[in-house]
Amino acid sequence: MPPQGLLLIAAYLPASWPVRFIDENIARASAADFRWADVVLVSGMHIQAPQIHDIAQRAKAAGKTTVLGGASVSGAPELYPEFDYLHIGEIGDATDRLLACLDDSVTPPLAQIRFETKERLPLPSFPLPAYHLIQLDRYLIGSLQFSSGCPYRCEFCDIPALYGRQPRLKTPQQIIAELDAMLAQPGHPSVVYFVDDNFIGNRKAAREILPHLINWQREHGYPLQFACEATLNLAKQSEVLSLMREAQFLTVFVGIETPDADELKAMRKEHNAALPMMEAIRTLNKYGLEVTSGIILGLDTDTSDSEGRLKAFIDLSGIPILTINLLQALPRTPLWDRLERDGRLIADGAGLESNVQFLRPYDEVVAGWRRCIAHAYDPERLFARFAHQVDATYANRMDVPARGKLTVRNLREAVVLGFNIVLWIGLLSDYRRPFWRAAWHALSRGQIDAALGMGLVAYHLIQFSREALRGEQNASFYSAHERAATAYTLEDVPALGNQS
Repeated sequence: MPPQGLLLIAAYLPASWPVRFIDENIARASAADFRWADVVLVSGMHIQAPQIHDIAQRAKAAGKTTVLGGASVSGAPELYPEFDYLHIGEIGDATDRLLACLDDSVTPPLAQIRFETKERLPLPSFPLPAYHLIQLDRYLIGSLQFSSGCPYRCEFCDIPALYGRQPRLKTPQQIIAELDAMLAQPGHPSVVYFVDDNFIGNRKAAREILPHLINWQREHGYPLQFACEATLNLAKQSEVLSLMREAQFLTVFVGIETPDADELKAMRKEHNAALPMMEAIRTLNKYGLEVTSGIILGLDTDTSDSEGRLKAFIDLSGIPILTINLLQALPRTPLWDRLERDGRLIADGAGLESNVQFLRPYDEVVAGWRRCIAHAYDPERLFARFAHQVDATYANRMDVPARGKLTVRNLREAVVLGFNIVLWIGLLSDYRRPFWRAAWHALSRGQIDAALGMGLVAYHLIQFSREALRGEQNASFYSAHERAATAYTLEDVPALGNQS
């Protein structure tokens, strides 16, 4: 996805400033880029800390003034002593002071200067993100922000501390203008992800924006599909769900975290248990929403039975995509504060998979994570869950005209994707049989998109899990610890396809 924060800042900069926008997830900034610039403004998340430090080093080597803002530095400014200026907090009065300072002089200060936002810029005053500075056809998924903040106080989450508990909102007119700007670019992504921390954090606002999205889709021939993230109690909002279905929301990421109600209570996420969990998932599926689930292992409440309960949940829920993640304490969270008081925080440089000192033996927790990954992404099980989705979810989606999706890019990508899936998965992979069973199940019901989508996603998930079992992937997706290939003893991990 395009980085929304940087696109917003790029649009907010003075009109007289020439701006060059670089997303290093696509290509590194060149030496010529650094020579061109007076100031290098950087943003990133905790997991990108090594890359943030690397950019600062390259900018300093080129003699440039450096500025850092965004989620990571706002949560832990002490991690970035090498930057000239730190912008802490959201866009607002600190941004104006920073820009005035840079407009006055681009000479690096003698000591680091920090600007901290006291008064946020209201979301209705946000400019249109600088989509004109990027090529949207380089991205698989578009991104869009409607709200900021979340009313809940989950122990492990830093959203309330960074962005507040009262969701703040853009206007429907802003959202429509952003969609128009995306659509104006040739080769725009066909899926747009609402990056809001909780799409139903303000339920009234969610109900009010959806009719605008429905009308926009109708007027343009339904060119886009939408995805978002929300809490599981979305399943109680039947009116919102009906509108989401009509607006073409197809996927919702839900931080389920654990299937155990007592563990949810311990992490202050009781709202996930507002309905029986399987009933809530089935309700979302009934409205055509495929659930993607976040799962956390290494909780204080985990027992020797937790692994078995999680595996049973994976099989019973039919959820294909699960981000199974070891607990990582983030700065400015109640979890961080509690573990710091108890002396249970581990320095990131310790080379471990998490910065949390678990109550259960470390090796047992990590081995359990690998066994759960192996179970979830065993090809037979994974494709069986996709086949389940064909009937439980995809069949419940609203049929819409194909006019808006019949673009040259979409047709070209479908042909290329179809060829690659048939070749690399359908013919050459060691899991071609379970793939063809699931794909044929979808194709026989006229769901060509589903067959292509499950092939693409499954290829990534199986590849990831095999790398994880070889020790080449972090068990905590929020850790900035850089992985090197490591030899692990896997006697307790079942074979994954031909990978042992």
